[in-house]
Amino acid sequence: MPELPEVEVVRAGLTPLIAGRRLSAVQVLHPRPVRRHPAGPEDFATTLVGRTFDTPRRRGKYLWLPFTDGDALLVHLGMSGQFRTAEPGLPDARNTRIRFSFDDSGHELRFVDQRMFGGVSLSLDGAELPAEIAHIARDPFDAAYDVAETARRLRRRRGGVKRALLDQTLVSGIGNIYADEALWAARMHYDRPGERLSQAAAVGVLDAARAVMAEALAVGGTSFDALYVNVNGESGYFDRALHAYGQEGLPCERCGTPIVREAFMNRSAFRCPRCQRAPRAAAGSVNGGRAVRVVQS
Repeated sequence: MPELPEVEVVRAGLTPLIAGRRLSAVQVLHPRPVRRHPAGPEDFATTLVGRTFDTPRRRGKYLWLPFTDGDALLVHLGMSGQFRTAEPGLPDARNTRIRFSFDDSGHELRFVDQRMFGGVSLSLDGAELPAEIAHIARDPFDAAYDVAETARRLRRRRGGVKRALLDQTLVSGIGNIYADEALWAARMHYDRPGERLSQAAAVGVLDAARAVMAEALAVGGTSFDALYVNVNGESGYFDRALHAYGQEGLPCERCGTPIVREAFMNRSAFRCPRCQRAPRAAAGSVNGGRAVRVVQS
């Protein structure tokens, strides 16, 4: 799933294309992307026609397109969802699922999704913040984000720091790629418990996550294949600057030790074994017949 930098690139690309434009027609070419609209594809299209888009907005990985009437189009990009722009009458890109036309006869907006895990839905009264994502925490680029308070909450977590970074109710926008990159930058192992962090260390890893995502934003995000592109079809280039994620077997840029890949939450974690040493385990406590690792500070 695209992380904050990729979603922000899409949001910024959409803004000059749709803000202030009125929908004249909506064509749902496949029903799955509008599966969250109970009344079905035809009603979805009819409900949107005549509405005018306001400025697109984002929180973390979540994107929504407000209408001037107070409702919003909530967008879930999934693994391969894209917005593309095209002149009216041009052939659809492969896997185009929804076509949005405007009353100024200018470029159309088309939702493309190969794997169809993504989708769009109407959020009533959702222009300011859709109720569907109100539980999502603020992200590090939000003006109201409080890094010190987020660090204090992180320090109350017994689980590993990477698990906490991926929890979108603690801080939003960080996924597997930028968590690994932030932890490499902070020289911290992914399994170090949050409760064992000092306030300075917790702030440090959160600041590292923000810095890494800012670098990615500057080059259009991270693209490993054609499943993530901007609205103009261009890919991001941050994959060329990754230090840990996807770098298994390559030398760490700080110390030269080969980066390792380890299983983590049904996915992978990449780290430098020397710069990001595993937490030390104390011998011996047992709970219910199972050995329990006690992490020393």
